[in-house]
This record gives sequence, C-alpha cells and structure tokens, in this order.
Amino acid sequence: MKIDGEVATGLGKGSYFLSQEFYTKEFEKNLGFIPYPGTLNVIVSEEYLGEINKIKNECENLIKPDTEFGAVKYIEAILNDNVNGAIVFPAKTTHEENYLEFISEKKLRDEYNLADGDIVSLEF
Repeated sequence: MKIDGEVATGLGKGSYFLSQEFYTKEFEKNLGFIPYPGTLNVIVSEEYLGEINKIKNECENLIKPDTEFGAVKYIEAILNDNVNGAIVFPAKTTHEENYLEFISEKKLRDEYNLADGDIVSLEF
C-alpha cells in the first residue's frame, strides 16, 4: 500500500518513548536500526483508515515491555521511496486515528528539510 500524507507536528512524546532502552534494543534487533528519538507524524486521509486499521489489527510485530510502558506494533515502511523505517502503532496514544508515526534512524525533518504541511509518501 502506498499513500500520501501531510507532515504535522506531534506532541513530543515519541522522543521520550523512543529513548527507552527496551524499545531501542527491540527495534535494533527486529528492524536493524536504532530509531532517532522522535517520530515523523503524517496525517493521512480518512479514506485509508479502514485498510490501515486492518493492517494494524493483523500486525504481529509487537514490542511488549514488562514495565508501565505500553506495547507497540510496527510495520516496516518506506518514506518518499528512499527512507527505510517503520510505522509504529503505540497501544497508548493520544493521536487521532489518521495520524501515522514513522520512525527511522535519522532526524527526518532535518535530513530532508521537512516542515509541517509538506506532502510525503509512505509505502508499507
């Protein structure tokens, strides 16, 4: 599936969670990289929500820490046809359903000069 979405500012919580060792170790083991401590938030059209929710519900990639932190499902994805990473689906989130959170090993806003409102593509 390949969809376009709009870059948006998040709540800043991703950096805290992605700096937790149990998450970083699992992402490194399963995806081959330690994610930059932060997510790129992409707002997608609501027309895609049915298919995205199906993918999320069927996803078996799961990090489930033995602490007060919530579980995270993830699927490998590619941003703008050239950035490998993953879309994460935290069990505990305050984002609307149409917000996707993309992780990679780089700070994407700086690396690719992305700003709120820019249109990006995600393939997963």
